[in-house]
Amino acid sequence: MGATVPEHEQPDLPPPLRDRRDKLERLIADGLQPYVSHLKRTHTTAEALALLASAPDGEVAPVTLAGRLMGKRGQGGMAFGELQDGSGRVQLVAQRDVLGELHERFLQLDPGDIVGATGRMAPTRRGEPSLWVQSFCLLSKSLRPLPEKYHGLKDVETRYRQRYVDLIANPEVRDVFVARARIVSGIRRLMDSRGYLEVETPVLHDIPGGGHAKPFVTHYNALHRDLYLRIALELYLKRLSVGGLERVYEIGRVFRNEGLSPKHNPEFTMLESYEAYADYRDVMVLVEDMVVAGAEAAGRPLVTTYQGRPIDLTPPFRRAQMVDLVREATGRELSGTALMDAYEHEVEPNLWEPTFVTDYPVEVSPLASRREDDPRFVERFEVVVTGRELGNAFTELTDPIDQRGRFEAQAAARAAGDDEAPPFDADYVRALEYGLPPTGGLGLGIDRLVMLLTDQASIRDVIAFPQLKERNEEES
Repeated sequence: MGATVPEHEQPDLPPPLRDRRDKLERLIADGLQPYVSHLKRTHTTAEALALLASAPDGEVAPVTLAGRLMGKRGQGGMAFGELQDGSGRVQLVAQRDVLGELHERFLQLDPGDIVGATGRMAPTRRGEPSLWVQSFCLLSKSLRPLPEKYHGLKDVETRYRQRYVDLIANPEVRDVFVARARIVSGIRRLMDSRGYLEVETPVLHDIPGGGHAKPFVTHYNALHRDLYLRIALELYLKRLSVGGLERVYEIGRVFRNEGLSPKHNPEFTMLESYEAYADYRDVMVLVEDMVVAGAEAAGRPLVTTYQGRPIDLTPPFRRAQMVDLVREATGRELSGTALMDAYEHEVEPNLWEPTFVTDYPVEVSPLASRREDDPRFVERFEVVVTGRELGNAFTELTDPIDQRGRFEAQAAARAAGDDEAPPFDADYVRALEYGLPPTGGLGLGIDRLVMLLTDQASIRDVIAFPQLKERNEEES
C-alpha cells in the first residue's frame, strides 16, 4: 500500500487538499491501492472515437481507455465524466445498474484523478460519442484540484512554473509542444535527406568561443579547473569539417549568461550546420527550405498571421545589404560598428517579412570570410522575421592567419574589460592551419522558429521549462 503523510504533520492544509487526503486515507482503509503500476490500455481516446465513427452498427465492442478525469457530473443512478489522454477527450457514462456497488466509487472520483475504464463505445441519446463504463479502476489519486473549470490556468507565472498543470488545463499549450517536436523532426528529415550527418559536440568547453556572450562557468573537480557551458556549437563542428566530415549538423542546447525577456532565455536550442564547398548564398536556400519543412511538418500554412498581423513565409525571401537598409532608414553612409549600431536600432525592429540581411562589417564578424570586392565587409547574413533575428550564417573564414589576427583582437578586448569577448583559441587556429575547405555555416534559433510557426509572442511559451526570476512567496 502507498505510504501517506500523517495528519498531524499536515495541520494547515486548505480544505480542498484536506478533502482529497481524507479520500486517500479512506481508500487505503478499504484495502484499495490508490497508485497502481500496471494497466493494459487497448486504445487511445482518438482511436476509440475513430472506431466508433466507422462502426456500421454504431457500437464498438469493449475497449479499455485510460487518462485523467477532467470533470464529473450527475448523481443517483447515472453519472458522466470526461476522460482526457494524450490524444483527446471522450465522455464516460457510468450507470448504477451496470456498476452496482462500484457506482458509488465512481461518484467519489475527483477531477484530476487518473483512471482506467472498460466498456463499449456507443453514442448517447443526444448523439454524444461515449464510453459506457462496465468496469473502472483508480490508477493515481490526484491530491490537488485542477484549476477552476471555466477560467483554467491563466496566471502567466504559475503557468511557466507549473508547466505540468498548464499542459493539463490548457490544451492549446500541448498543441504548441506537439508542433515543436514535429518542426524539429521535419528539419531533421530535411537535413538527413541531403546527406548531412547529425553529430554531438561537447557542452563543456575550455574556451567559450563561437559567439559574443557571457558564459556560465562551472568547475571540474577531477581536473581542478574551470570549464564553460557552451555559448555556441560552431568551433567544434568546424573542427569536424577540417577532419573531412563535409556536411554536419547538430541540434543542441546552448547557454548564455544574459537577461530574461520575451526573446531571450539563458538556455536555448540551436541548430548549427556546416557544408563544405558551399557559401552563404547556398545557406540562404537551405534556410528557406528549413522554414518550409518545419511549417509542413507542423501543418502550418506559409501565408498566415503572426500576433494578428499578416506574414508570408513563402520563398524566396527578400535579400538586402545592410548598408542599403541603413541608408534607406537613416539617409547616412556608415561603416564598421556604427553601421551595425544603426542597423540594430533603426532597421532590424521594422523588418517584418522574412529578409536576408547581408554583408556585415568585418569588425562584428570575427569568424566570417571577407568579401573579395570589399574587405571591409564579410559574407554573412542574418535572417530576420517579425523584427527579430532567426538565424545567422557565414561563408566561413578559412584563412588561419586572418583568423589568428581577429582572435588576437578579441583577446585584447577581453583584457580591456569586455567579458563577453572570447579568449584566444589556439587549438582552433591550429585546426585551420591543417586546412578548412570553403564552407557555408548556419546557426538557426529553434525556439524562435517555433515561436514564428506557432504564433507565440514569448520564447517562454515554446520552452517547456523556461528560466524565471525567483518568487519571494512560498509556492502553495
